[in-house]
Amino acid sequence: MKKLAILLVATSALFTAATVSAQESPWLLRVRAVDITPDNKSSPISGSGAPDRISVSSKTIPELDISYFFSANWSTELILTYPQKHDVYLDGSSIGSFKELPPTLLAQYHFMPEADFSPYVGGGINYTRISNVSLLNGSGSLQSHSFGPAVQAGVDYKLDKHWLLNFDIKKVQLRSNVYSGDTQISAVHIDPWLIGVGVGYRF
Repeated sequence: MKKLAILLVATSALFTAATVSAQESPWLLRVRAVDITPDNKSSPISGSGAPDRISVSSKTIPELDISYFFSANWSTELILTYPQKHDVYLDGSSIGSFKELPPTLLAQYHFMPEADFSPYVGGGINYTRISNVSLLNGSGSLQSHSFGPAVQAGVDYKLDKHWLLNFDIKKVQLRSNVYSGDTQISAVHIDPWLIGVGVGYRF
């Protein structure tokens, strides 16, 4: 009888755990407004003169983030947006523009996943596709893509079982060579800070 009681308790516990697990979705969707602020470091034009003469415009963009939780603490996040246009300046004067599409994949660790105030850190890789380049009246160009590391820190504040507020900071390595014709004339380290606020929904 005692063994039967233990078996019933164990079975009940397993059933309860399975029910809770089934109810808790691993998917989290966030929507953020993100301010992009480039570092704007560049090498001297054609190897001479002052550095950092080339700069790229800041802007605020919409961002969609899809997270999957492998456990309570560990998740992965895919960061998406649509191609963003940036103006390019030389000594403060416009020399053209380009578009960039920067999907980023990050692994995240959540320190207090059960708390209402849940901070996290992340690290991963950014791939930026550069297109629609129009520089120096058509004579200038950029590399078509950039690979680089990305790091992240943020916090989720739970409003209820599903909804949350989010604050997030990322630093992304984004770099490109600048060409005039077939000649490289500079190397630009855009390396932006991305500061975002938004809302999330845990399914």
